[in-house]
This record gives sequence, C-alpha cells and structure tokens, in this order.
Amino acid sequence: MDAAQEAALLHTVADGVATVVIAHPAKRNAMTAAMWRALPEVLDGLAADPAVRVLVLTGAGPTFCAGADISSLTGDEDPQALAVAAEEALAAFPKPTLAAIRGFCVGGGSQLAAACDLRFAEEGASFGVTPAKLGIVYPASSTRRLAALVGPAVAKYLLFSAELIDAEHALRAGFLNELLPAGQLDKRVADFARVLTTRSQLTQAAAKEFANGRTDRDAYWAEQAAGSGDTAEGVAAFLERRTPSFGWTTAPTSAPATATAPTTATATGRTTGRPAG
Repeated sequence: MDAAQEAALLHTVADGVATVVIAHPAKRNAMTAAMWRALPEVLDGLAADPAVRVLVLTGAGPTFCAGADISSLTGDEDPQALAVAAEEALAAFPKPTLAAIRGFCVGGGSQLAAACDLRFAEEGASFGVTPAKLGIVYPASSTRRLAALVGPAVAKYLLFSAELIDAEHALRAGFLNELLPAGQLDKRVADFARVLTTRSQLTQAAAKEFANGRTDRDAYWAEQAAGSGDTAEGVAAFLERRTPSFGWTTAPTSAPATATAPTTATATGRTTGRPAG
C-alpha cells in the first residue's frame, strides 16, 4: 500500500456485492477523522448504485478496526459526533450489510460492526467497547443498538469493564452470527453474500425495517408487495424449479458518487475488481 492509501476507505463492486475496506495498517485500521467523515458519502454512493445488492465491511490485513485514530482529530472536532454519523449512515444503508471481522474489533470498530445487519468473524478475533477507560459517555444511540443486539446485561458488562472478549464469547452473546475457523472467513462471506444477491430485495428491505423497529411503513410495504410481482415470480420459479428473477429494486435516493483517486493519506479511495474472497 503506497503513501496515498496509508489511511483510506477502499471500495469495490463486483457481482452485486460492494466491499468497503477500512485500510489504515499503520494503526490497526483505526479510523481517522477524514475516514469517519468520508464513510457516509461512500455509503450514499453505493446505496444509489443499482448494481449493489449487498455490502460487506471489512478491514485490511489481520485487523478489522481498532477504533478511532485520536491523533488525526483537530481541536474543534467532536470525535463522538463523527463516529455516530458514520455509524448511523451504515445502519441506515437500505440493503443487507455484513461485517467480516478478523483480529481487533474495538471501540469505533465495534460501533461499525454493530451497525451492520450481520457479523461473521474468524477465530482469534477480539471485541471490546472501551469508553470507560477514557471517561467517555458512550453515545445513547450506540448504547441502545448494542443493548438491542446482545441484551442489557452483556452491554453493561462490556461498557462497565471496557474489557475485551474473545470471538467465542461474542458468538454466545449474540454479537456474532457466525464464527469461522482460520482461513475460511473470506470464502464463507463471499458465498453468503452471493446467496443474498439472489434473494428478493423487497423481502430484504421490508424485513430490515421491521427488524430495526420501524412501525410506520406497514401499509407502504403491503403496497410494494402487491405491486411488485415478486411473490408471483417466486412461486412460479419454485414450481418450475428455476432461479427466480425478482423485479423489485431499492429506489436510489441520489446519483452514485463519482469515483476519484485519493489525494491524501486520509482520502477515500476506489479500486476495481472482485471483492476479497
């Protein structure tokens, strides 16, 4: 990785899967201020791209994300506000999101992982929420999301102690959906993401809103289902023993972002080719 990519958010799109890579190897993929600021824009572009059906968030090399790079902040920046804005943008992404985790997933890294719909990890990963080490009040939205994911007792254990837990503990607590043996994470994530690209986007989008607690769009989704033709196509494909060709797609909210090469060590970058795995 050259100097221009020393701290960057890299992203690829291939076969319906967008892969966003947190890349800051010098500091275990800690998020710089520029990376926190850039993530919502990157996500907006990918959400508006009709080729994207699933998003995978991962870290470069042997670490997912070790939190925030405090040294990159200026005196007038609120690191918590930057992290929360990025977390909320990830949680609001309209298509399925999956965190592929190896190594440290700590602090802001845990915030980002928790904001994904699903979390797959490799054996040896470590997880922690560490504001109690610094005397920081963890954001209300982040605390509620963590408690909804693992339950109040485990959320309090993590927040009160700031201790790291291993991947087996994270799996038992409900933070992880799957735990993979060493060397199998990339293949499993790629295979599962490929499965998701073949499923109904209508089902996925509605299920994501319902599961996240939204209660004001029942009628909207009933209308979408009635007019989509996805149910008829799914039943016909099942009876004919073929792969369904679902027609409903997530409506883009903005034009896809134009890709530009990174100009500084904290810019975002775009690469081409297949996602890892």
